[in-house]
Amino acid sequence: MTVSLLQMDIVWGSPLENISRAETLIREQTADLYVLPEMWATGYSARPEDIVADEHDSVALRWMQLVAAGRRCALSGSLAIRDARGYCVNRHYFVTPDSVARYDKHHLFTFAHEDVNYVAGDAHVVVTYGGLRFLLLTCYDLRFPLWSRYGYAGVYDAIVYVASWPAARQDAWDALLRARAIENQCYVIGVNRVGRERKTTFTGGSAVVDPSGRVLVSCESRECACRVSLDVEEVTDVRRRFPVLADRDACLQR
Repeated sequence: MTVSLLQMDIVWGSPLENISRAETLIREQTADLYVLPEMWATGYSARPEDIVADEHDSVALRWMQLVAAGRRCALSGSLAIRDARGYCVNRHYFVTPDSVARYDKHHLFTFAHEDVNYVAGDAHVVVTYGGLRFLLLTCYDLRFPLWSRYGYAGVYDAIVYVASWPAARQDAWDALLRARAIENQCYVIGVNRVGRERKTTFTGGSAVVDPSGRVLVSCESRECACRVSLDVEEVTDVRRRFPVLADRDACLQR
């Protein structure tokens, strides 16, 4: 299947402008799955009152559903959402023509007090689409290998990380994407934003890493779309030829 990384320069607090930017990137290439950054419709904020939308009234979520249905594809990306309980969550959606999967970010970014204003998710979410199984994760989750661990997190072929990861910690982003792919023998898809928001600069580094840790495609430090093909047989073959997952710690197995 083909995956397109939509590395956006996000306009602060403007879902309609960001939808227009996403549409421009989508028109550049055909793909089975389009992946957007964290809080792609508004820009990232640890203060949800600035950007949050009720799930039933989210223009951005509705747009994702319309595109998925119209193009017969899937879209993945996170939004700041007020859920049915009235709680604010950083919700990673995986939208297909027929379904909407939801993962609420588990590791909230306490350094920016995200944990004060949002409620953390407590469940892993794996979505099967196009013959591959995708584990949905978000930004800061990348730093926590146990939450990503194959077997503990579920049975999957690829991890999707959507992010607003600042340039000041770009080296960590690059290294951790490869580490998560190597240790779990899976594809890792990481989509980050570019641009500048207040005092923070973002330089992207969106990439897809294969199960052996090789970077298959990476985006330049500008708004752009990059496409790559994934093959589930590659995951199966790597795990069969070098079966290190069989020796993972028993405490992490269900």
